[in-house]
Amino acid sequence: MLRTSIARLVWIFLRYANFTFGGGTATTVVIDQEIVERQKLVDLDTASLSYALARLTPGTNVLAYCTGIGWKIRGFPGALSALIAASVPCSLFAVLVTVLYEVLIKRPAVMIAMHGAIAAAIAVMFATGWTIIRPLRRSVSKTRLVVLTLAAFVASMLGISPIQILLGAALLGCSLPGSLGGDR
Repeated sequence: MLRTSIARLVWIFLRYANFTFGGGTATTVVIDQEIVERQKLVDLDTASLSYALARLTPGTNVLAYCTGIGWKIRGFPGALSALIAASVPCSLFAVLVTVLYEVLIKRPAVMIAMHGAIAAAIAVMFATGWTIIRPLRRSVSKTRLVVLTLAAFVASMLGISPIQILLGAALLGCSLPGSLGGDR
């Protein structure tokens, strides 16, 4: 495998870890393409081992992956450089977006846009719920469906956590006649 400078290593992780969209797995694939196929800095077995170990670590797996690859290429300086290059720029961007949000949310036009975005998000959630429920609507009584939906809505409006809502729905579902719990 080829050896590279810390500066080149930083550039690779700065570029691919911060400007790839699609989540950690997509970012890992793009980094793999660059360091294994194009730059030939590590072999596929080393990249696969780094990926497997990164998946075992708690936290952000893509940062663990970048750190592992940096370690294999340049040791501790490479690991530290890869971690900093992969994490600091996107963290600073998140802070910047948060500050801009705090400044802009006080403007009436932005508040209206946010209310529209919230309404759209709620509509998407309802559409997703309907897509999930639609196949069941003939096998589940309409009364049960309405009661469970209203109970979940009221519970969420009262500030009950989603875990408590799910546990309550499971208990209610098991206790209703004709449910899996009542038939056995």
